[in-house]
Amino acid sequence: MVHEFDQWLRAFEDGKIGRRELLAKMLLAAGVAVGMTPSTAVAEEETKNSTFPANGLNHLALNVTDVERSRDWYRKHLGLEVLRDGTRNCFLKSGDDFLALFKHKEPGMNHFCFTWPEKTADEAVRRIKAAGMKPRRVENRVYFPDPDGLTVQVAAENDWDDWR
Repeated sequence: MVHEFDQWLRAFEDGKIGRRELLAKMLLAAGVAVGMTPSTAVAEEETKNSTFPANGLNHLALNVTDVERSRDWYRKHLGLEVLRDGTRNCFLKSGDDFLALFKHKEPGMNHFCFTWPEKTADEAVRRIKAAGMKPRRVENRVYFPDPDGLTVQVAAENDWDDWR
């Protein structure tokens, strides 16, 4: 087990995994060390074989009626930092994640996105089709519906240097 910890720490130091993934791996390993139940072991194996082994919620995108008003509200009450601002959209940083606001006549959820570190748009489309779902690709972004028709996106980890 010490070998795995060393590998994870090196991957974190090299920027290959984020601190959340490092912490998740360490906590999971600690659970294994104290005795994993059979049902937990089965759940872990199912996660490894999933279509997209997500390691975090990347962002949430909301439709809002007034982008400026919503931007100011999220800044004031949650302390979010403006990454990009426009008349029809705004992107607000929250730790390693972000909140996207899109101008729309009706408020509601636009989509939500999970981080999938190995993501490439071509590979995401391939996996979605292989799982029997219909992907929607917009440039390098890939979306697909959940069972209730809510829009899910997968993306690589956020690189804040790209936002500056």
